[in-house]
Amino acid sequence: MRFLRSFVPSLLLAAGAAQAASSWGFDDATLSVGSKKADSSVKEKFSDKSLPKKTVDFGNTDTLKIILTAKEGGKAKRPHQAFLTLQETETGLEAPFVFTTKESGKATVDIKHSDLPVQLLKSTKPLKATLTLASFGSSTGYNNRIFDVEIRKDPLAVPPVYEKPMRYGKREEIHHIFKDDPKSPPKVISLVFTLAVAAMVPVLLIGVYFCSRRQRCPSAQGFLECPVSHGIFYGSIIGMEFVFYMYYSSWNLFQVLPVIGVVGVTSLLSGSKALGEVQRRRLAGER
Repeated sequence: MRFLRSFVPSLLLAAGAAQAASSWGFDDATLSVGSKKADSSVKEKFSDKSLPKKTVDFGNTDTLKIILTAKEGGKAKRPHQAFLTLQETETGLEAPFVFTTKESGKATVDIKHSDLPVQLLKSTKPLKATLTLASFGSSTGYNNRIFDVEIRKDPLAVPPVYEKPMRYGKREEIHHIFKDDPKSPPKVISLVFTLAVAAMVPVLLIGVYFCSRRQRCPSAQGFLECPVSHGIFYGSIIGMEFVFYMYYSSWNLFQVLPVIGVVGVTSLLSGSKALGEVQRRRLAGER
């Protein structure tokens, strides 16, 4: 019984030591508040066992900087999460600032006065600064209030203005104004120009015929020697122009494509015959 009574306190002490060893903390921490323009800055060293007791004054030109060494079970180690949270005590609004950490456990955070949200800048009471260190595993994380921050405002500066963010919800009705569909010119005008162009075709054919009879245009003899291929070829060209006119005036794309296919094949077959006849006369020296 005496052995058991002396052994139980030893077990409790060992369990407490193991629990203390498996928790996160920090050491060698330095808090500095100042600006680059000012020569003097406030510096204070602290640890997780000896926290700063005074409220930190944070001016509009200052930069708050914290350097510390994170430790797990008394050994320096890099945590998975390390950030400083500034919280307003009345509303509970907070802003986290992440530490830049290294494998050696060295962590640094720089907070400028302009980095604070407008809600915290307008606070009339000191902000609560909370340090959080944690990582994977069974070790207990560190999440405690380490000091308070008093926001000092410049009386000559323009006070910050809070802009309400856009929220999802019912918005004002939007009336879209679309452009009118493109309009073609009157069909009468298009028809007049089409007829004017078409009226020149008989004149052209008559002129070619008389020139070939008088031998003033030797190339026009193709109409006399091979009138079918030449006539169909030139007729297919006129037919293609007619298809374009119908597409311009009334037809849609599905109506035009089959007709273009038929006219294109006709133009290809008749054109090969007509060009063959022209080549024959060129080789014979007739043109």
